[in-house]
Amino acid sequence: MTEPVLTPRQRFKHALERRPPLPGMRVPHFELVFFLTMEAFGKVHPSHRNYHQWDQMEEKERQLHRRDMAELFIATARRFEHDAIFLHPNPGREDEVLRLIELVREISGDAYFLMLHGDATYSIPSGTAMEAWCARLVEEPEQVKEEAARLVDQALERGARLKAHGGLDGFALCADYCFNTGPFLRPEWFEEFVTPYLTRLIRGYREQGHYVIKHTDGNIMPILDQLLEGKPHALHSLDPQGEVDLAVVKKQVGGQVCLIGNVNCGLLDSGTDEECLASARYALESGMPGGGYIFSTSNCVYTGMALRRYELILDLWRREGNY
Repeated sequence: MTEPVLTPRQRFKHALERRPPLPGMRVPHFELVFFLTMEAFGKVHPSHRNYHQWDQMEEKERQLHRRDMAELFIATARRFEHDAIFLHPNPGREDEVLRLIELVREISGDAYFLMLHGDATYSIPSGTAMEAWCARLVEEPEQVKEEAARLVDQALERGARLKAHGGLDGFALCADYCFNTGPFLRPEWFEEFVTPYLTRLIRGYREQGHYVIKHTDGNIMPILDQLLEGKPHALHSLDPQGEVDLAVVKKQVGGQVCLIGNVNCGLLDSGTDEECLASARYALESGMPGGGYIFSTSNCVYTGMALRRYELILDLWRREGNY
């Protein structure tokens, strides 16, 4: 059956809104980051470029860099059939973020769903900072909450500016909360120090007209209900290495939120071809029924992963990811 005539952007929104799949429609696909640009295109990923001399460049040279980054994001989406592009501006100054959005839209039109990182909530502290950070929760909880509120205020102010500028579809909120064994804060602490601010952030972005995807790795099951309080459009990455079973999550909350991911990226790096294919097939079979699913790895296509392995699961998606 011929696939309905939808642009990648339209197909991505169709899934985010959990509309019933159209006959012949393929499951949308994207990756938070595709870092293998050197292997695929002979170019360093924009996030890995050091622009410490940016302020010394002539404007003509800056324009060349901007266009090269924009074209690389678009080339990745085209080659690997991504429906959305998660932009990683570099430099990350807001004026350069706006220029990158403009340039990607100028080159690709409305073909792709465009998103930026937009989280402002507390994530897992580094190993060296965790003890001191957790001590603050006990010793100065009100200061911690005031800081959390300020961060959300600043993020929503930025969201309003970006909405006024136009061209952006939404945000991926990429604060990681969980280890493979569970959340970095026990659920009752998470409910006090993270959930109210995450909820306000998601609701604020939605009121501005943005789509919102919440990402976190690890075992999210003890806080799954809290992640959904603000009603994000989608939840990513549904990490099988954190014992997150997509079929279980689909049954529990598939009627509330679009689900993204669950293809075991660890297996793509160190498993067999058969294990990779089995993980991809399980994700499709578990996520596809009724729509509201977007195919992706359980994190991203990261540096060091074999490009061949990613292409292997894409071939399966092309064959078996059709309604």
